[in-house]
Amino acid sequence: MRQSSLALNVTGLSKSFGGLHAMKSMDLQIQDGERISMIGTNGAGKSTFFNLLAGVFPATTGRIELFGEDVTTLSTAKRAKKGLARTFQTSSLFEQLTAAENVFIALGGVEFNGASLRLALPSSKNILVENRWSRVERLLERVALGDQGSTMVANLSHGEQRQLELAMALALQPKLLMLDEPAAGFSPAERAHLVKILRELPQEITLLLIEHDMDIALATANRVVVMHDGEKILEGSPQEVRSSARVREIYLGGSLDDVA
Repeated sequence: MRQSSLALNVTGLSKSFGGLHAMKSMDLQIQDGERISMIGTNGAGKSTFFNLLAGVFPATTGRIELFGEDVTTLSTAKRAKKGLARTFQTSSLFEQLTAAENVFIALGGVEFNGASLRLALPSSKNILVENRWSRVERLLERVALGDQGSTMVANLSHGEQRQLELAMALALQPKLLMLDEPAAGFSPAERAHLVKILRELPQEITLLLIEHDMDIALATANRVVVMHDGEKILEGSPQEVRSSARVREIYLGGSLDDVA
């Protein structure tokens, strides 16, 4: 555990776009090392909340503290340096490169020459480069892509590409990792595989997950936040969320599996 027991402390956070109140005075505290899932229907405010945390949008009101530091007005890059990393709903990979090369780029192992990238190749004469490639191998192993390092990204399955994005996020050595619908488009087997990967993440990484798949959301979290119409309507254990009459009422009496 780090010095502050709170990985994230959000108070009074709101966001308006003109007359649209996308986020209404949100409070949320996440303990260091916790696993949190955030669920809600489309338009509930989940992605807005992620973008506020990451610094993509400036907050209209409120305060964001990351491991005890006020980051409310910091840029996305500066928040990343404080230990925040995230994945996105859409792919951000270099499809013309291999899986290993993508992770190497995430580790900072590239040189820019005009518009082109020149990768540093493994060399026993360069210990720094050798260490980076060793880290690439370990990161690919962690997300179960150890045998796919030389595969072109364009030839990876959708699930494998999402696993690669997770490896690239982990390359940043995050203290708080935010995953935006990591199982989108996954097969049942890929979803089960992802749960295993997430459960095996080091405990020192705090996890905040937006997920439409209820099985993944509840299986990976020790606490669940339910969003609706820009507000947090419930916060509790997976069991409490499953049995909540209020959640069922909000979602028109449907099955809780429809809440995502």
